[in-house]
Amino acid sequence: MLSGVQTRGWTYDVYLADAGIAPVLLQQAGARVTAAQYITLFRSLIERLDDECLAFLSRPLKRGSFALVARSALGANDLEAAIRRVARTFRLVQDDVVLELVREGELAGLALRFTEPSMARPTFLDEMLLRVFWRLLAWFAGGQLPTTRFDFAFPCPPHVGCYDKVFPAAPRFSQPQSAFWFVAARLKCPVRRDEAALRAFIAEAQANVILPRRGEEMISVRVREHLQVTQPTWPDLSATAEAMHMSVPTLQRRLGAEGTSFQMLKDDLRRDIAIVRLNASKVSLAALAQELGFADSAAFQRAFKGWTGSPPGTYRRGGL
Repeated sequence: MLSGVQTRGWTYDVYLADAGIAPVLLQQAGARVTAAQYITLFRSLIERLDDECLAFLSRPLKRGSFALVARSALGANDLEAAIRRVARTFRLVQDDVVLELVREGELAGLALRFTEPSMARPTFLDEMLLRVFWRLLAWFAGGQLPTTRFDFAFPCPPHVGCYDKVFPAAPRFSQPQSAFWFVAARLKCPVRRDEAALRAFIAEAQANVILPRRGEEMISVRVREHLQVTQPTWPDLSATAEAMHMSVPTLQRRLGAEGTSFQMLKDDLRRDIAIVRLNASKVSLAALAQELGFADSAAFQRAFKGWTGSPPGTYRRGGL
């Protein structure tokens, strides 16, 4: 997200400070931030740069451009018409990227064509644009637009292990164009969004578009919410299954079908809480360990380094 700023040789500490992210974390491949910090960083860059494309393009994409692009598709009869309107309006507000509606047999897709293909660009630009326009079109389609695959016009990156959470379909790398693909029949999906709905969507655009969205019906969402509201007791698997009104094997099976487990959800939540507490408070490591349900400070520190690749002290803002 910061690579556009870095490419231009600008400093970025102010954006990290806005989000409560220690600059040293950028040098650590295993470092992690919370969803809230990620959204705050994205918003800080947009507001301070007055650029919704974060200094990646040849000229700033002024604030309000995304809303303009989205608003242009209101009133479209179906998703295909909405795509064509979005593509046409996006072309008016910047010079570097053309959105193209493409077809391949029974599949349709939205591809990115860069007007200067030989110009070097960070992989994050392709990733961000695909995610942004996929989620926007999914919103127009009623909230869902299942994808069959994602194409990327760059080699497989080191962080490919994280892709399935952001790009939930088979990835293909080193392709001629970056694109996302879906069943072409979806192009006839009616668009039923009005101005009021658009305003609500735009108000939380960074969260709605950038971050992975999980259906409210997913049991993993319910388990995480249960763990959040029962802090600091940290109920075990058995107690959580009882709260979900199901047996332990059933809960384990349903979580496994969603690609997770009770321990993974518990550790993810404890990691996020720890990062926030280390950034926003002066709580001692011993007290934080107790708050998170660890036997002692040493156990917490080992777990935290395993989660993030860094010791807890690294995450203390101002203590570096």
